[in-house]
Amino acid sequence: MNWDAIDFTILGPALVAGLLVLASHVPLGMQVLDRGIVFIDLAIAQIAGLGVIAADSLGLPEHGLAVQGAALVAALLGAALLTWTERRAPAQQEALIGVLFVLAASAGLLLLAGNPHGGEHLKDLLVGQILWVGTPQLLALAAVTAVLLLALAFGWVRRVRFGFYAAFALAVTASVQLVGIYLVFTSLIVPALATLRWRGRARLWVGYAVGGLGYAIGLALSAVFDLPSGPTVVCTLAFVAVLTPYLKRSPAPVIQQAHS
Repeated sequence: MNWDAIDFTILGPALVAGLLVLASHVPLGMQVLDRGIVFIDLAIAQIAGLGVIAADSLGLPEHGLAVQGAALVAALLGAALLTWTERRAPAQQEALIGVLFVLAASAGLLLLAGNPHGGEHLKDLLVGQILWVGTPQLLALAAVTAVLLLALAFGWVRRVRFGFYAAFALAVTASVQLVGIYLVFTSLIVPALATLRWRGRARLWVGYAVGGLGYAIGLALSAVFDLPSGPTVVCTLAFVAVLTPYLKRSPAPVIQQAHS
């Protein structure tokens, strides 16, 4: 245990990145639960990751605009495909999302098979590199988050069929290379699950609080105990989420007295 390891010059930007991810992922995650297609985030994240792997295999500069463009194009193509399958086979949509996730993951592994650093690239894609986020990445993520929050505020995500999947494509492309696939999924689903007992705007703010606490405590623990930051935040977020429902007490039963 090393309390001196808490360095705000490193943990501060990482926390800001996590909060920016949560800003768009928490409301999107609540819509995912409402639609009953929980694994869409994993599928779109994996497809965006496939775009990153494909760009890397072509020798494009890591974290460059070309790689970001490849990830976004791949994610948008996946979003378009899922929009089409939802229209043609809505009852099988969840199963098709699962199949798409497995296909994208398998294609990524095939592309990495001949890469001597393939294991390292795969690990970075899964757990992210949140501790090494820089100012340019934060500014880009903030811009994307602002666009997504405007789209959510004006109802474009709910009203337009493709808008829902396109929002996911944009959100995941912006976040998956920073926080990794595991944290993308956790940021979307865990706060939404933890706040099922709340309604309206209160649910949204409680979801943000759950996510913020999970990131803050998880990053601090990862520094103090020298643990991988991504998995530590995932576990901490899950722990905070388990405790959250107990904060909202059920209303006391009304006992009616019989009149004689």
